Amino acid sequence: MKKIMSICVLSGLLSGLSPASMTAATLSGEAIFNRNCSVCHSIAPPPKAAPPIMPLSNRYHLKFQTKKEGVNHMVAYLKAPSKAKAVDPQAITRFGLMPPLRLPDAELRAVAEWVWDQYNPNMGTGRGMGQGMGRRW
Repeated sequence: MKKIMSICVLSGLLSGLSPASMTAATLSGEAIFNRNCSVCHSIAPPPKAAPPIMPLSNRYHLKFQTKKEGVNHMVAYLKAPSKAKAVDPQAITRFGLMPPLRLPDAELRAVAEWVWDQYNPNMGTGRGMGQGMGRRW
């Protein structure tokens, strides 16, 4: 699993866009996600090699009252992931722990803000998709 996650991070680094070539005005959380995170994370279910973004965003909204708190926590997690800091420890059990993202703070903040904004109250918390397929009859 660590090998897969390392490949995800490496693919983002090899994308050809240097952080030094980007200015604050050009930082796009979605572009940073597409370049660095989308190899492992889908936006909506079903998952790829890591949890989808919309259910993660919903978990952040449940745990933190303000965008500032949620984004700050997410940035800290992206820098040094740990099960203790995870908003969904069961996702760590299912997918493994992601590697730290070696991105500049401005990019980590931009992608964290974008993830926060993917909140969809109709999505639920990520425990199934409301289809009842997990029931045992």
